[in-house]
Amino acid sequence: MEFEDDAFVLSARAHGEAGAIVELLTASHGKYAAHVAGGASRRMKPFLQAGAPVTARYRARVSDQLGSASLEPVGEGPSALFDDPLALAGLAAAAAIAAGALPEREPHPGAYLAFEALSRSLELTDDWPAVFVRFEAGLLAELGFGLDLSRCAATGVTDDLIYVSPKTGRAVSRAAGEPYKDRMLALPPFLLSSQSRLEPGDVKAGLDLTAHFLEAFIFNPLNRPLPPARLWLVDRLSDAGRL
Repeated sequence: MEFEDDAFVLSARAHGEAGAIVELLTASHGKYAAHVAGGASRRMKPFLQAGAPVTARYRARVSDQLGSASLEPVGEGPSALFDDPLALAGLAAAAAIAAGALPEREPHPGAYLAFEALSRSLELTDDWPAVFVRFEAGLLAELGFGLDLSRCAATGVTDDLIYVSPKTGRAVSRAAGEPYKDRMLALPPFLLSSQSRLEPGDVKAGLDLTAHFLEAFIFNPLNRPLPPARLWLVDRLSDAGRL
């Protein structure tokens, strides 16, 4: 088996004296792990940081065996964010979520595109935490657990949607959700429209929302907690006054 594909590094760990096992999110082939010769070298380490974009050339004798890969860096990658530790934390959290949530060797081009959009936003806008929430919501949708925010689950109305049912992931209007508001999840407006202005508390509400469904639909069934990098990101955003 052999292919070449665009990819993002999700994780890398030393293997043997000089190699590394690298987990990749590829554009067309999904999540793949591969042995990278020389991956532990000083030259390669900067290109194996979580979120680094690469061109991967993968080869394996048998399709179900761990193959090997050669990687070529594309652009600056995480090094462009070295002056912004918070953005680096966002990139690391996104890589950890993708690594933990995506199945092995199953194509998920939507997940790759969502990761690519997030990585670009980290350099271009201060509103990237909202893009991070959209990334997680997109990942849920890609895996078949998309939130239905189009209309109220109880009445069918499309206006004044401010809650999400924690059981179904469907939107609920203010009027229908009022009797149960203590049990509902808040629905921040920016998830309904990209034109909505971010208000204080919106990003936290979005992170709480996606965390709930990531845990309920993906990580709890796998008997795993949310990745520590994701929890750390929320703490860092809170400390920075970004929530």
